[in-house]
Amino acid sequence: MNHVNSNLSRFSAIARKAVQAGDWAAVSMYANRITKLAKKNPEGYFLSGLVAKAAGKGVKAMAAFSKALSLDAGRYDAAIELANQYAIVQRHGETLRLLKRYETHLGNSPLYLDMAANIYSRLGLHARAWPLYQKANELQPGLDMFQANLAASAVYLGKIKQAKTIYQGLLARHPNHQRNHYELSRLEKVEDSSHLEQMLEVLNATRLPAEKNIFIYYAIGKELEDLQRWQEAFHYYKLAGDAVTQVADYDVGTDIELIDKIIDTCNSEWLSASGSKAAPVKQSKTPIFIVGLPRTGTTLTERIISSHSQVESAEETYILQNLIKRVSGIQSKDTMSSAMISAAAKKDVKLIANGYLNAVDYKLSDKSIFIEKYPENYLYLGFIAKAFPDAHIIHLRRNPMDSCFAMYKQSFFKYAYTLESLGRYYVAYDRLRCHWQEVLGNRVIEVEYESLVADQEGQIRSLLGKLGLDFEQACLDFDQNETPSATASAVQVREKAHTRSVNKWKNFASELQPLKAYLENAGICVD
Repeated sequence: MNHVNSNLSRFSAIARKAVQAGDWAAVSMYANRITKLAKKNPEGYFLSGLVAKAAGKGVKAMAAFSKALSLDAGRYDAAIELANQYAIVQRHGETLRLLKRYETHLGNSPLYLDMAANIYSRLGLHARAWPLYQKANELQPGLDMFQANLAASAVYLGKIKQAKTIYQGLLARHPNHQRNHYELSRLEKVEDSSHLEQMLEVLNATRLPAEKNIFIYYAIGKELEDLQRWQEAFHYYKLAGDAVTQVADYDVGTDIELIDKIIDTCNSEWLSASGSKAAPVKQSKTPIFIVGLPRTGTTLTERIISSHSQVESAEETYILQNLIKRVSGIQSKDTMSSAMISAAAKKDVKLIANGYLNAVDYKLSDKSIFIEKYPENYLYLGFIAKAFPDAHIIHLRRNPMDSCFAMYKQSFFKYAYTLESLGRYYVAYDRLRCHWQEVLGNRVIEVEYESLVADQEGQIRSLLGKLGLDFEQACLDFDQNETPSATASAVQVREKAHTRSVNKWKNFASELQPLKAYLENAGICVD
């Protein structure tokens, strides 16, 4: 027996070193040896789970981690790894139960504290993630990855000063780290050029090819814009977008084809067709779907409405999109495709309704109304309208030029890296918006961003009335809402609404003239 135990320890130690080296063939070999020596030893199954995880074989990974946990309920590492796999396939309830059960067992493992915090963060439960990130940093101080995760969590929770301190500390150690320069630049409007000069020096010192400078180009552009150096700012935004375009495998035509398929498929006849087979879950909650192009005020609107005492927010989730893909039955690496839309439209829409309500339930309390604010759900308004006949749909609109430029100067939107792609996509989006107006009519509440920020109380009262809610002062004081936000507007939502961004594109009028001309030629009014 001592000989067996000695071999088990030796095999485990060798396998753990192989894990660190990424030698998955060796890990697999020693995992099998451990299992052959002792079938009831959880280590072999745990190691097999890591191998399956590395290979992207989620089902095998779940089975292996589950087996390890069944053999030893104290294996918190297997529990957190299993929770991570559950989160990937949106088994959110099981994910949350595992995290809650085992987070108190992680006191001596900074690695799994950080992993558990990452899972909480992916679930949108940032307040639960924060203390775990803190503990990981206490146990293993000075680790860049842990500190960067803590800083990101601080931003989500509105702890901007703490995030700034962390990023400044990281940059003191690694002054050429472009992503941390980018994150720091987003935290506040700069008043001087000190950080800008540091970033320009990084470019001069490193002399990297353009595709390696994407984040710092965006950061430099942002700070130049803060300093009202408009033409210089645009130059760096263009450098960033052009650099992404050089390395990205993307054709805006694919997204336009998707929009055309949605218009063709989700028509009036399809919307009015019945014939459901799946029994619906009891729908005791009413969803409010807030949609619109990114950077059009969707987060602002979400914060206003979720400040109401009868409403809570599920924030941004990808649940609906992922469900449509799953219901379609099409296996693909694509997030969404024309084929998926066609296939899903032929399935019982209650599969989507039931699946969505079950998947989002873990984020909700006992309030009867909740918000789902994923801007690009504008693609799926047909499925939303058909699956949730009692849901409210709010669509944000903004001046097309302000809307387009706000996306162009961000790093997030694949169709916005060149003015040409952006113009083509916007025209297709506007065609879809008009389609929804025609087939959904007053199901869609349209909110104009410019009106919302110019007449806040009047517009808020009107919007709440359309939702069947009484006016509450908290909705006007939404900037006091302390709930986390993990959107691109995470910093701005801590401010009161303002009109500073209205017609901001005009500071770049000459640079944006080709886009303006394209939109006007397509019949879109940009004034």
